[in-house]
Amino acid sequence: MSRFVRTPPPEARGLGMTSQRARDRLIERLVAEGIRDQRVLGVLRQLPRHLFIDEALATRAYEDTALPIGQGQTISQPYVVARMTELLIENGVPRRVLEIGTGSGYQCAVLSSLVEQVFTVERIDELLRNARRRFRKLGMSNIRSRHDDGRLGWPDEAPFDAILVTAAGADLENALLDQLAPQGVLVAPVGPPGRQELLRVCRDADGAWQRETVAAVSFVPLLGGVA
Repeated sequence: MSRFVRTPPPEARGLGMTSQRARDRLIERLVAEGIRDQRVLGVLRQLPRHLFIDEALATRAYEDTALPIGQGQTISQPYVVARMTELLIENGVPRRVLEIGTGSGYQCAVLSSLVEQVFTVERIDELLRNARRRFRKLGMSNIRSRHDDGRLGWPDEAPFDAILVTAAGADLENALLDQLAPQGVLVAPVGPPGRQELLRVCRDADGAWQRETVAAVSFVPLLGGVA
């Protein structure tokens, strides 16, 4: 069951190109593109993506495309958000999830609607402050956020049942792998621009790793430090 707030603010309903009808058309496209998990589709049908982008771009919110959010960052394509979320919950819904790269907050909000608690780390302060305002507006109280270098994860709260990374590093970060609980799952893009792959890495009960390449993708780079 979605944890999305029962009484969203009036602007969440949208009008015209941001209306429920526009969301329903997006869901139809996602189904045609292969998204099958009804839990994920239900959240994306309900969640007001237009509140996670600049008002000037709101009419494009329910196109299946990435859009700029400032600071050289983007809100991910809905298909990519849906697919990464599917991969994360396919073998069971995790209780505690770490997200690296809060960005607009949209992917985090999707996770928040499905799992018990989300911990999200963002290196760009302005983006994090904007995302926090959106979480408050939508009543998403099961999100904890931190302004820090995402490559370090959130060691004080580890281990996590699942980790989702929304920017591409050259390889998987050992610090993040170390924070994954036994039988946990990590979903992340890896590789240089033009040659990135979406990976799912599962850790079995004995601590051994299983690495699966899912698809070719295109993400902003995973950078260190804070801004």
